[in-house]
Amino acid sequence: MLRLTVFLVALGGLVAASAMALYFATPDEQTSYPQRSSGTALVGGPFELIAHDGRTVTNQTFEGEFMLIYFGFTYCPDVCPTELQVMAGALDLLGTDADKVHPILITIDPERDTVETMAQYVANFHPRLLGLTGTPEQIATAARAYRVYYEKVEDPGSNAAYTMDHSSIVFLMAPDGSFLAHFGPGTGPDAMADKIREML
Repeated sequence: MLRLTVFLVALGGLVAASAMALYFATPDEQTSYPQRSSGTALVGGPFELIAHDGRTVTNQTFEGEFMLIYFGFTYCPDVCPTELQVMAGALDLLGTDADKVHPILITIDPERDTVETMAQYVANFHPRLLGLTGTPEQIATAARAYRVYYEKVEDPGSNAAYTMDHSSIVFLMAPDGSFLAHFGPGTGPDAMADKIREML
């Protein structure tokens, strides 16, 4: 009887945990929840944004190219500039192979990051770095596709009035738009370049 009681308690806990995982998932994740054991990373997807040169671009614009994508914002005091410098350093280390990779910064702060602001900002890092902005809805769509977290946070002590909390990940995407690899904070230019070269 004791064994049966323990089994039922454990089973109940497992069911509750599964239900909570499904409850807190996004609607898209809820739809695909039973299939998440396939081993395919659910990263990447359609987007339509405005480039820092005024062009409208979509994910299809980059078909046939590797993409190195980072979500950040121009008012970021340290994390974003650091990651963009790492991306630029990795591209420099790749030499001519860097021509196969399109570095991209997608803002998560479209309220302040206009086309003009993005153009001035990306010029500080790499001549091929493309800055993308858009409407809040367009940014949200892109961020959902890449499973990127971001949130506006009030910052009374700053002249900017607010800052943005966000995940800090660099994504390497294949020419067909599929996910290849990601690089977390602390990844150096050498390690990033080695991994990219391995995937080219």
